[in-house]
Amino acid sequence: MDESKVPGAGRNDPGLTTDQLKQAYYDMLLIRRFEEKAGQLYGMGLIGGFCHLYIGQEAVVVGIELAQKPGDKVITSYRDHGQMLAAGMDPRGVMAELTGRETGYSHGKGGSMHMFSREKNFYGGHGIVGAQVALGLGLAFANWYRGTDEVSLTYFGEGASNQGQVYESFNIAALHKLPCVFIIENNRYGMGTSVERASASKELWRNGEPWGIPGKQVDGMDVEAVYAAAQEAITHCREGKGPYLLEMSTYRYRGHSMSDPAKYRQRSEVDEIRQTRDPIEHVRKLLTEAGVDEAAFKAVEDKVKAVVADATEFAKTSPEPDPSELYTDVLVGE
Repeated sequence: MDESKVPGAGRNDPGLTTDQLKQAYYDMLLIRRFEEKAGQLYGMGLIGGFCHLYIGQEAVVVGIELAQKPGDKVITSYRDHGQMLAAGMDPRGVMAELTGRETGYSHGKGGSMHMFSREKNFYGGHGIVGAQVALGLGLAFANWYRGTDEVSLTYFGEGASNQGQVYESFNIAALHKLPCVFIIENNRYGMGTSVERASASKELWRNGEPWGIPGKQVDGMDVEAVYAAAQEAITHCREGKGPYLLEMSTYRYRGHSMSDPAKYRQRSEVDEIRQTRDPIEHVRKLLTEAGVDEAAFKAVEDKVKAVVADATEFAKTSPEPDPSELYTDVLVGE
């Protein structure tokens, strides 16, 4: 394969301590195993509606989360389970929501794409392509209006990057110097269409230049590179300098959603990136070089498996919502 087409080939920005790498490894492995289980449950008919898995992209959200501080706001699109787990949301509540149970974060009414946690400053999960970008801008405006130094981390995909509301958000963010980090998760494919066929802009990190928004392309398969770039972008926003745009060059191993057979790309392409660029294996290699032994890795794997098994059992045994829930959270009373 042409190395220039491999996400982030040959780039590495070190900066995480061994303890941070251990935390990153746990968080990334939890996301991977959780998503694998969600895929299984979907195949068994226990998850209905849509389900977009984050497998392969774990380094993006984990690296950015390591650079955040309490109070920063996160909002994203429909490929959202990874952000939820990285934000510290309870795997039990996430899995229960995926399976439509009363104990889920949205009481079983939101499913995969629409769950929230004000406690963890996670504002969704949104199914409309690109719509969350304007909402993320609103979160940034609220931070600015209240005079805090908190930042809005607003995720969207390369498929949404040319939506009109994205550019409107760029304009307002730059005009008022709002503390918003715009994060494009460029996993190279939308629903059946490669970014090369869908975007005239080939350097998405430069899409904010007409508004004077600085940007950077980042190796989204390398958690250290993500962390370093996120630190730079978040610091820029905290210092009142306005928005920042990050393009995370990453890759999803599964289809766009569970209903997508992904026949528009060669299986060999996926296999090669798994073998040469897997973000979890990259962290494992760094930890091995730092002296972490196989017993420690086995302990982490066992812990993650136990957490996912517990979340799955909790979801399966939780009750479905009472029919009266159909009439709650619909209107706001005075």
